[in-house]
Amino acid sequence: MRAKTRRISGVASVSLALLLAMTFGSQLAYGQAQHVRWDIILLTPATSCTPPGPTVNPGGQASANDNQGNTLTLMGTGTFVAPAGGGGTSGAVTGGGTWTLTPVAGATSSGSYLVTGLVRWEEAPGTDPACVDTIGNPSDFRAGLAVLRIQYNDGSHGILVLSCHGVGTPDTVFEGITASKDFVDYWHRQAPSGGPAGANANRTAFHLE
Repeated sequence: MRAKTRRISGVASVSLALLLAMTFGSQLAYGQAQHVRWDIILLTPATSCTPPGPTVNPGGQASANDNQGNTLTLMGTGTFVAPAGGGGTSGAVTGGGTWTLTPVAGATSSGSYLVTGLVRWEEAPGTDPACVDTIGNPSDFRAGLAVLRIQYNDGSHGILVLSCHGVGTPDTVFEGITASKDFVDYWHRQAPSGGPAGANANRTAFHLE
């Protein structure tokens, strides 16, 4: 009887070990941390493509307005590491850029900002809309929403929200940015403007690294 009990116990232990291995293995396969580069992008013509299309470059600008129409314009690029399983906060960030605040009345101010943390990253469906992508491999392009903590060089703090809409991304996802600077929220994003042949603004992109 004892031998039979030991055999049953041994089988149960092996089964439990296999179940735990399968469970943690699937979690590891699903829950890899994502290393993501973000950019406020600039479009230029891609004459080598048929039909012609845009080239995606870093170095663009994007703007949003506050409740009275004052405009905050940002340029920038950087990276973040999103925790395994999606979402989540992270201090593994780099980058920043420049800011310009253009009030409805009064003097324009400007400076630089640094990214200090990732608040949340959510990947969305969508593929690269570019004909040529100078930032990364088109297969590494990602649409989605990133919320970053930022610090301005004048001592103020805020949040930068980057939203990227790719080919096939649901229309509920906007293209562009919103941001805050201390207690003022520049919540009204400016829509993408212009095109690859002219001045353009208010576009973003994410790429896996």
